Order: sequence, then C-alpha cells, then structure tokens
Amino acid sequence: MTDPAVPPFVLVTGPEGILVERAVAGVLAAAQESDVEVIRIDPATYESGALQMHASPSLFGGAKTIVVRDLHESSDELQLDLLSLLATPDPDLGLVVAHGGGMKGKKVLDTMRKAGARVIECPAIKTDRDKTDFVLKEFAAARRKITSEGVRALIEAVGKDVRELAAACAQLISDTEGAVDDAVVDTYHGGKVEATGFRVADATVAGQSGEALRLLRHAIATGVDPVPIVAVLASQLRQLIKVGAAGRGSSAQLAKSLGMAPWQIDKARRAVTHWSADGLAEAVQAVAAADFEVKGGGRDPVYAVERAILTIARARAGH
Repeated sequence: MTDPAVPPFVLVTGPEGILVERAVAGVLAAAQESDVEVIRIDPATYESGALQMHASPSLFGGAKTIVVRDLHESSDELQLDLLSLLATPDPDLGLVVAHGGGMKGKKVLDTMRKAGARVIECPAIKTDRDKTDFVLKEFAAARRKITSEGVRALIEAVGKDVRELAAACAQLISDTEGAVDDAVVDTYHGGKVEATGFRVADATVAGQSGEALRLLRHAIATGVDPVPIVAVLASQLRQLIKVGAAGRGSSAQLAKSLGMAPWQIDKARRAVTHWSADGLAEAVQAVAAADFEVKGGGRDPVYAVERAILTIARARAGH
C-alpha cells in the first residue's frame, strides 16, 4: 500500500508554472520521505505502452509514484494509457498529473476527479493584485513582514515575471532582518529597468518634469531602453483613468473589480485629484505619440520621451 502521506492520485491544474512546480515538488517530497520510487514521464517523447511498463510491479516490490507533467500538451497515446491505468488502479501506485489548462486531456482530468484525486489549483498570477497577494503569501510563509510600500516597490521593480518576483522575495527574506519596506527593496532592486521606469512615470504624473527628465537621462545613460519607460507611463495614465471613472468604494472593492492592488487604487486616487479629463486625454495622446516614435516611427526616441514628459506635466498643470 502507498503511504497515507502520499495521496494515490494528485491533480495539479493551472497555468502558473512556479506554483505547479512547487505543488509537484511538495507531493514528491512526501513520496521520497516514504521511500516511494518516483518515475517521471515526459509527454514530448512518450511512446504508447510505456506507462503500463513503468506501472508494473518490480521484482523487489515497493510503491511507485508516476509523475506526468504538461498533460495539456500530451499525445493521445499518453492520455489513453492514463485512462487505462485509472480504470484499474493499483494500491501500490500513485499518480501525479499536471495540466496547464484547455480542453486537451480533459477526460483524464474528469476521471481523476471522479476517482477522488486531491486537486491543487495553480491559477495564473497576472494582475498587480494577484502579485500583491503572492508577495504577501511568500513573506507570511516565512513568518516575515513586508510593508505595503515594500510590496509596491518590489512589484514595480521586478513584478513583470513571477519567477523573478519569487526569487526577489526569497532573497529579501534570506538577506534581511525585520520588516521589509520600500527602502530595503530599493537597496536590492532599485536599479532594475522597471523600477527606473516607475520613478520616471511617478515624477511625470506628479508634474515634476525636471525630476522626470533627470531620471530619464540617468536611465538612458545607464543603458535603459526608452520603450519600457513609455510603457510604464502609459500604464500609470490608464490606471488614473480607470480609478477616476470608478467612483466611490473602498480600495479593496475597487481593486477586485479593476484588477489592481489596493495600494495602486490609493496611489491613483491621490494623483487623479490633480488632473482634469481634458488633461488626461492630452497626456494619453502624448504617450501614444511617444510609443509610436520609440518603436521605430521617429528618428530620436529619447527626444520623443522627453517631449512626452513635458507635455504630460503641462497637461497636469492646466487642470
């Protein structure tokens, strides 16, 4: 019999790779502690009948756990062999299946659920609200505290990629003591491209054109491409428009409906009071023109961003 610490069937569903890897690793850690043989199946190179061969009892006996990753990309042969295996379950055989989403392989998923599989959900981490929740959970799991300003700074610095965000959390947890705030984050990650773009955008949206231009020129001098800076500018203006049009409600309520983090709602609310509808429209047009020019439509990308910064600052001042 398989060890009760290792469920006979485990279904890991969802597209977020780092969560999938952690879920599978957690199951396998329990299996290995119980001296269960682990067999990994690669869907890309699978040949019909291989699953049954691996599942057959060995001469020396003992429990086995078979791991199948990326079922959503698997061949029909692997899916049929899995269904065959599930139809006649072996008490000494565990099965861990990871499925990234979509309809392919759905019959295997449904069969595993009906068989009482333990299901671990790994939803996509896309919005800044999702990333905020992820960071808070990373620190809570390590019994560490990070301030809301620290979360904001970390997401602004490295939030584009979830794996990089997880690595940044791990580094801060390992290398620091006490509560992590935005100053601590800036010490470790303040030089990242994303962090630079957010600083330029913050100064621009606040009407501080001189500071924004200084930050921009420093960024360009250190090798930062103008394209991501314009992208952050556009993103911040979109957030102002969304929050300005959303009306009243708590930060938490609006964050959920707008796909933003509560700290982003608060930040946008503070900023949007200094803007008129016409000013925002003018700013959006300026960013759209800069976006076209930095992506090859103009001769001087840096000048295009500088002009956008000055136009946006004037648009704010004219509210």
